[in-house]
Amino acid sequence: MEYPSKLVENAVLEVAKLPGIGKKTALRLVLHLLKQEKHTTYKLSESLTELVDKTTYCARCHSISDESLCRICTSPKRDPKIVCIVEDTNDVLAIENTGQFWGQYHILGGVISPMNGIGPSDLNIETLIKRVGLGEIEEIILALSPNMEGDTTAFYLSKKLQQYPIKLSTIARGIPLGGELEYADELTLGRSIQTRIVYQ
Repeated sequence: MEYPSKLVENAVLEVAKLPGIGKKTALRLVLHLLKQEKHTTYKLSESLTELVDKTTYCARCHSISDESLCRICTSPKRDPKIVCIVEDTNDVLAIENTGQFWGQYHILGGVISPMNGIGPSDLNIETLIKRVGLGEIEEIILALSPNMEGDTTAFYLSKKLQQYPIKLSTIARGIPLGGELEYADELTLGRSIQTRIVYQ
């Protein structure tokens, strides 16, 4: 495709790197931004720069945060005795959208996957063990995608945590086998949280 300007071409190529956006959509977005008042585009640019420069990760749960502890970890409305273990921040957002969970989270940052060279030491497991070791957690919910890697990770965590006096549960299998947690509909995911089962 011939672009009317090198500047437009550069912008399109950068926007097209975003997931789910092809070059045609990227071109429409770039042309839309050009039609806006300059301050609108500057505001978008500034917010993206701030996102990159100022985003940090929660020291307790490893979620995206503005501060050393995230909003969920510091909220007095959340029950710190119940912790939901998830793979990534997308899973936290999916569960939050159900409105069915009022505990806290712990983000592993992935799942055990020997095929991809990801082992337990590559995940945020040691910080989880330290949290449990403080004796404040009464229940851990394993909310990992029901596929081979998720089940392997859940099994590994159950072995690591069996020495602690906590209830270990997993979300009910309303989530389809082999499916990804972040793509589950809110009703199914919400019911899975509510009808969680004791992990064995």
